[in-house]
Amino acid sequence: MNAPEDRPGNVLRTAPEYVPGHGLLKGRSAVITAAAGAGIGGATARRFLEEGARVLIGDAHARRLKETEEALAAEFGADRVASLPCDVTDEEQVGAFFALAERLHGGLDLVVNNAGLGGTTNLVDMTDDQWSRVLDVTLNGTFRCTRAAMRSLKASGAGGVIVNNASVIGWRAQTGQAHYAAAKAGVMALTRCAALEAAEFGVRINAVAPSLAMHPHLVKVTSEELLAELTAREAFGRYAEPWEVANVIVFLASGYSSYMTGETVSVSSQHA
Repeated sequence: MNAPEDRPGNVLRTAPEYVPGHGLLKGRSAVITAAAGAGIGGATARRFLEEGARVLIGDAHARRLKETEEALAAEFGADRVASLPCDVTDEEQVGAFFALAERLHGGLDLVVNNAGLGGTTNLVDMTDDQWSRVLDVTLNGTFRCTRAAMRSLKASGAGGVIVNNASVIGWRAQTGQAHYAAAKAGVMALTRCAALEAAEFGVRINAVAPSLAMHPHLVKVTSEELLAELTAREAFGRYAEPWEVANVIVFLASGYSSYMTGETVSVSSQHA
């Protein structure tokens, strides 16, 4: 079998055409963390709106969050988009974020925990602060938001879906990534355990695990050497567009995944 780069006419080496919405989330209300800007969170907010949902987006960066809200509201309608700054390391802000979702829509149906923080530091050089900061945003933040979501969804009794953003690095080893890998592996374990508890009140909890998803701003601050190294690990020889990850999040949030809970779905073409 030929390697991907040897196959003639391999169209998967370029990003596919954008997939239009099909109303999969029509009438649903959603909250999405870390949704400002051009990354997976922002792409998920757009995809949810295209699929018919109403969204409340949060992010620790207030200015970028407001800009994202205004852009989405201009396209999809101000009645379907709202925002509130939310630092997932702050329990008061998390509480206010979910309380606003309930006030705006009388409850919530879908929650996407996208907030995460990375960095590259070898373990022998890593400080306690570096370790704790990544764990607090990526794992503890997912815990805080999952807990808030479960409390709200349990009280409503109407079911619902939570989707967490993990990473393939939660399964695989990479130098300089001990803190991030530990946090993402923790997100996977949290997803599995929380899903068992949430099943009792009709809530499903799953996760996505992307390998390499990039957007133009991130590409600009990534060296050509590193980007070439990272994309070489991918079977398609390219990184995923954020909306390609968001498509899988839509699937997990929709009725098409009705018998799935506690699962982590790899969104990756990584082969090594």
